[in-house]
Amino acid sequence: MDSLTQIVLGAAVGEAVLGKKIGNKAMLYGAIAGTIPDLDVLSSYVTDTITALEIHRGFTHSILFSILFAPVLGWLVSRYEKYKNVKGWTWLFFWAFVTHPVLDAHTTWGTQLFWPLDLRLAFKTIFVIDPLYTLPFLIFLILAMLQKRTSSKRQFYNRMGLLISTSYLAFTFILKYRAFKEFETALDDQNISYLQMDTRPSPLNTILWSVNVETDDAYLLADYSFFDTKPISFVRYPKNHEFIKDLLFNEKMQRMIHVSKGWYTITKRDGKLYFNDLRFGLLNLEPGSDTFVFQFLIEINNETNQIDFIEQPKGRQDTKKLMSDLWKRMLGN
Repeated sequence: MDSLTQIVLGAAVGEAVLGKKIGNKAMLYGAIAGTIPDLDVLSSYVTDTITALEIHRGFTHSILFSILFAPVLGWLVSRYEKYKNVKGWTWLFFWAFVTHPVLDAHTTWGTQLFWPLDLRLAFKTIFVIDPLYTLPFLIFLILAMLQKRTSSKRQFYNRMGLLISTSYLAFTFILKYRAFKEFETALDDQNISYLQMDTRPSPLNTILWSVNVETDDAYLLADYSFFDTKPISFVRYPKNHEFIKDLLFNEKMQRMIHVSKGWYTITKRDGKLYFNDLRFGLLNLEPGSDTFVFQFLIEINNETNQIDFIEQPKGRQDTKKLMSDLWKRMLGN
């Protein structure tokens, strides 16, 4: 999830653990702890694209990280804060650390909660930024912050924030299931045979849902809003995996395919090959668009026979137009 959401969650967890004993400092340290797992993004500055993608939401988003580093930071903070209970500080950091990846596990990218096992949990029920999750949570957190440390209202507001946000998160599973059934019914009605499908919410909401459907030689992409009145329309994107047949067993290519969980197409423009990660959809809702949110130029060194992946930049205007188009699409077709 986005940084603000993780700060709010961490602060609320910190308050739940130590709020009665240290007041707003519990929120402060909880908020700090809630951002620490995302420091793994710094790896993009010191390593190649694929390695950075593999590291993201890996070790720092695991239960093991929480177990190892919560006592260290708990002991460290107890050295200079007035509240000297190492156990109390350890619990604060542990719960702030571990709730961060649990929440992230509901997004499309997911988390390696059980690192070092090569298992990424991705429930794909919520987008990385969702105002319906974050804003009510933030309001209750601010209300709690304004109360005295021992006030029963403080505990009430904090608990309400945690309860409402968690309830909404649980409700997204119901919404995902309903969207899944709509896509499944549409495929059956249109007599489309497929191998598997993958559903996810569109940016900033859980009303408009997208699907990737795998067939033998292509992927079918479609979206569905709960306000739709017209049948679901699927757009075909050829896999074009034959474009990389000579690179298929390259070590970096295999890693990239693994990162994408096999949901990828290859496009060719001006003699250059591009790797498209389908899990995050298109940057443009125009019919037939092949501009994907995560698109990588495959840079081939003919002398060394090595390849690199260069992520293609996304312009601010593209993002603004996408947000506008998604809002219109969310209201129904």
